[in-house]
Amino acid sequence: MNILAIVGSYRKGHVVDTLVDRVLEGALQTHPGAGSEKIHLGDRRIEYCRNCMVCKKDDPAKPIAHCAVRDDMDELLPKLVAADALVFGTPVNIGAATALTKTFLERACWTLAKPGHRPIEGCPEPRTTKSRRAVFVVSAGTVPCWLRWFCDDATKLLKSWCGSCLGAKAVGSLYAGAVEKRGVAAYEAKARALGRRLTAAPP
Repeated sequence: MNILAIVGSYRKGHVVDTLVDRVLEGALQTHPGAGSEKIHLGDRRIEYCRNCMVCKKDDPAKPIAHCAVRDDMDELLPKLVAADALVFGTPVNIGAATALTKTFLERACWTLAKPGHRPIEGCPEPRTTKSRRAVFVVSAGTVPCWLRWFCDDATKLLKSWCGSCLGAKAVGSLYAGAVEKRGVAAYEAKARALGRRLTAAPP
């Protein structure tokens, strides 16, 4: 099993980064033979999408559509396609995923998806037929867990993107709320449990 973690936090060693590490620990407890890689989007050169639609208009039979922009996405896209399990982590900024995460998702959308028919004509559907699973880690500095669904659009976006672009089944998420008050330690056991769920059964 090949596990790929994508971290869209601006800071290494803080809440999201730490909890993604705990997810990977839990995943490897259940599946010790798995390989894992963690990618910090902040370490990569990822340009904004230009909406040129070169990727969307490319041959739908290709596993990865051509992108007009040449940057580190050239390396990251094959890793996404090869992954059997995915971990996405982002802080919740202004109720949504970070700009870093959103830029990555926009660039990867039509390179990994093709125009489909559901829910309406032209919506993205995966180019790949591979089965895979995904989990999500998000954090909020002040908003507590009981207010999550009023303030967390990031999880919804990640879940939708993983399904429509990679055909990944979402098997769980962790919302680390009010971390400025509660700290990261309060969520580490839940993160390990989320990792075990990710690799507990085949996709």
